[in-house]
Amino acid sequence: MLIAGFPAGAWATNCYLVAPAAGEECVIIDPGHQAADGVAETVAKHRLKPVAVILTHGHIDHVASVVPVCGAQNVPAWVHPADRYMMSDPEKALGRSIGAQLMGELTVGEPDDVRELSDGARLSLAGLDLSVAHAPGHTKGSVTFGLPTTTAGDIPPVLFSGDLLFAGSAGRTDLPGGDTAELLDSLGRVCLPLDDETVVLSGHGPQTTIGQERAANPYLRRAANARAYGTGADAPPRRGM
Repeated sequence: MLIAGFPAGAWATNCYLVAPAAGEECVIIDPGHQAADGVAETVAKHRLKPVAVILTHGHIDHVASVVPVCGAQNVPAWVHPADRYMMSDPEKALGRSIGAQLMGELTVGEPDDVRELSDGARLSLAGLDLSVAHAPGHTKGSVTFGLPTTTAGDIPPVLFSGDLLFAGSAGRTDLPGGDTAELLDSLGRVCLPLDDETVVLSGHGPQTTIGQERAANPYLRRAANARAYGTGADAPPRRGM
C-alpha cells in the first residue's frame, strides 16, 4: 500500500494520494488550496495514474484545487450531495466574514464530472476498497473513508477522517452547517467502534491512532459519554476551516 500525503496551502490541509503500490492507479483525497503542484509532483514521483478525486467535505481548504486537478488528470470528483454546493459557493459555506476574504483569490466551480457519495457506500477505485461513512457535524455532508487492513496484514486499517477527528482534537462547529451534537454523534458512531490500531489520517495535523485518541482525546471521550449516558459536551475547538 502506498499513501503519500502532504500539507497544502494557507490552511496546511492534508492531501493524500492512495494506491496499492507505486506505479499503479491511485485516488486523490482532498486536493485543497494550492495543492495542484503537490499532486502533480507526487504523481510523477511515484509513477501514479489518478482515477478519481474523493472529498471528505466541501470546505474550500479541501476542494480549492479540485477543478484543476480533475481537469489535468481527466478524472471525476466524488462528494456528498449535502456539501456539493460548496464547490461553487464557498462564501455561503463559510459565512460572509470568512468567505468574502477569499473570493478575489480563488476560482470556484465544479469539475466536469461530479459523482455523489452516500453513507455506507463502498468505492472500488484504483484497486482499493474504500468504505464511506456519513459523518456530519463539521459540515452537513462530511464523510470519512476507511481502508481495511491489507490481506497480508502488513499495514493496519486506515481512517481518512477529514475534519471529524484530529490528533487530540475534533472539527469546529461554528461555521454554517456545523452542529456540535451531530459531531459528537458522528465521533461516537464512526470512530469509537474502530479497532485501536486503526491509523487516523486527518484533514489537518499529524497522524494518530484510534487507540491514542480513545485514551486521550477529550472530544472522543465526550462522545463516548454521550453514547453511554446521554450527556452533553462543550463545543470543540476551532480546527481546520
